[in-house]
Amino acid sequence: MKKKERVSEKEVEAYLIEKQFMHYRLAYSYVRNQEDALDIIQEASYKAIVHIDSLKSIHQIKPWFCRILINTALDFLRKRKRLLVMDEETMAAFDNGSEDRYEDIDLQQALREMPDQYRSILILRFFEDLKIEEIADILNENINTVKSRLYRSLKMLRLEIKENQEVI
Repeated sequence: MKKKERVSEKEVEAYLIEKQFMHYRLAYSYVRNQEDALDIIQEASYKAIVHIDSLKSIHQIKPWFCRILINTALDFLRKRKRLLVMDEETMAAFDNGSEDRYEDIDLQQALREMPDQYRSILILRFFEDLKIEEIADILNENINTVKSRLYRSLKMLRLEIKENQEVI
């Protein structure tokens, strides 16, 4: 019987350092704020180290950590949504963090209004350039489910952007 090899903290640490820019882009694509993205990466990294025993093999580290990162970002957004009791201008007055700006505001707005399951697939596919199989692995979904959600989310995105442009 083959003994299960434990993934070491050093291996996880090396992966986190090597892929730090990819993780930042992924976190930033959810929160659109530099400090919040860095906080999410820090929290996700901590969760990864604490739950290292749930990682079966070092070869599964990418989908395993991306799932942790996405769930951490979504948790952050849910908490933030509950805390939004003031309008955006009042919040901006209290916000000391610097915020990066997207040039395509229609796309940003449309992505923000999408349900999480569709937004995640679009971000992973087009912003992180992952294959459908990798997305299915990260989100722990069937490949056909990811494909259908991808096409449905693209259709939703087109409709949302079209509506936004008609308003202008």
